[in-house]
Amino acid sequence: MHTTADAAPIALPGRPAPARKGMMRLPMIPKLAYRNLFHDRLGLVVTIVGIVFSVVLVSFQIGLYLGSENRIAAMFDHAEGDLWVVPLGTKSFDDPAMLSGRERHSVLSTPGVASVQELAVGFVNWRKPKGGSTAALLVGSEIREGSTLPWSVTEGSASALAAPSAVAVDSTYFQELGITRMGDRAEINNMDVTVQAVTKGIRSFTTLPYVFTTLSTARTLLGAPADQSSYTLVKAAPGTSIEDLRAAIAKRLPDAEILTHAEFRKRSLDYWLFETGAGAALIAGALLGIIVGMVIVAQTLYASTKDHLNEFATLRALGASAGYINKVILIQAMLSAMIGYVLGMALSLAVIWAAEDSTLLIVMTPNLALMLLALTVGMCVLAAICAIFKVIRIDPAVVFSR
Repeated sequence: MHTTADAAPIALPGRPAPARKGMMRLPMIPKLAYRNLFHDRLGLVVTIVGIVFSVVLVSFQIGLYLGSENRIAAMFDHAEGDLWVVPLGTKSFDDPAMLSGRERHSVLSTPGVASVQELAVGFVNWRKPKGGSTAALLVGSEIREGSTLPWSVTEGSASALAAPSAVAVDSTYFQELGITRMGDRAEINNMDVTVQAVTKGIRSFTTLPYVFTTLSTARTLLGAPADQSSYTLVKAAPGTSIEDLRAAIAKRLPDAEILTHAEFRKRSLDYWLFETGAGAALIAGALLGIIVGMVIVAQTLYASTKDHLNEFATLRALGASAGYINKVILIQAMLSAMIGYVLGMALSLAVIWAAEDSTLLIVMTPNLALMLLALTVGMCVLAAICAIFKVIRIDPAVVFSR
């Protein structure tokens, strides 16, 4: 005689009859899920390794993406202005060229302009004190509030750049630049310079070191005329329409491009992250981590479910509903997700801490941590659903057919 899922539960001698279908106590669900999870230690290890791999890879790739955004936008986030006058065809801040030289006076004579700041930016050859050379990106600006002079200064001061041939560099690039401390001397384009200020954490997306100096010193080192600059940053007077001001400046400077602060920032981000393919590569790496993690978790959960089919069939024969067993599998997946997430986040934070003084910038934010948690849980739940499809087709009669 075969037993069906709707048959009365079996009463064992000396024990109360098991609860009917759907009546098994909820506290037993997490206990059963825990036992199933830790019963197969090897399977558990494989599952956790898969989740940890996914969490670390996704956090690393997304963290690099966010760090890249920060590095590309750093100059814009530390410069005060409403409009940028840039050479035609400029793709980003780190793609410098020289304007004609008449922009400053043309802009200052435009009604609605409060102030103008010029920047001289260019690639230079940095000759190390003990021999050898490397490329660097020189950034020269006026010494005043709201300029792009170095921030996060840890040694010396930005005002010290007023000294002849003074420059500021970031400690991250000391080894690459062949220096060890403030006061060291080097050469830029065969002209002597002295490190008078040191910053911490100013890293470029191109990995070339930023070298900060004054506008006049930058022009000298770049061999540019005294009236020439790479960019002109415009501050509008209070109450002035930015679009009207842009149109007025554009009429005066037909050989230059006038961009809002937000437009130039976005153009730089789009160029480095998407036109060069760097951002797409990071996103693809994150997707790979998600796929690999999901496949590993799905495979191990399915194998675990398959190994416990007889137990699940027995529970069905004793009156457990399909929903009850589904909850066991889902909680098992959730437990795996939480263990893997905690270990993965711990490893990710260790990697970020280790890379703190490197040229890489990996960012971890509360929002990213929450996104990784939701992603890990979602990945494991989807994997559990794949296993559930196998279980819901169990016929309790298989228990008694052997």
